[in-house]
Amino acid sequence: MRAQALFCGAPDVRPVGEDDLMQVLYFAWLRERIGHGSERVSPPEDVRTARELAAWLAARDERSAEAFRDLSAVRVAIDQEQAELDAPIAEASEVAFFPPVTGG
Repeated sequence: MRAQALFCGAPDVRPVGEDDLMQVLYFAWLRERIGHGSERVSPPEDVRTARELAAWLAARDERSAEAFRDLSAVRVAIDQEQAELDAPIAEASEVAFFPPVTGG
């Protein structure tokens, strides 16, 4: 089984190489709710889309669950390109989650 995440207390943690890690970025209220702006993770092989990544991240702890409770209020960028939540992440090195942006 692949590592759940690289933080203390994570289940099924194993040493991973840099190539196995995905950078996940959180912006605005997502960062505030989760408690940090970024982390490097190695999601399981069955996590194939940004939506599934958000669900996997949310299942780890209460703060993440609260941040990802309403995915209609979350946008995603994969390797710095805005994408849909159902977009594949298999080859991604970076996934960013952020709220909708409005201008005026």
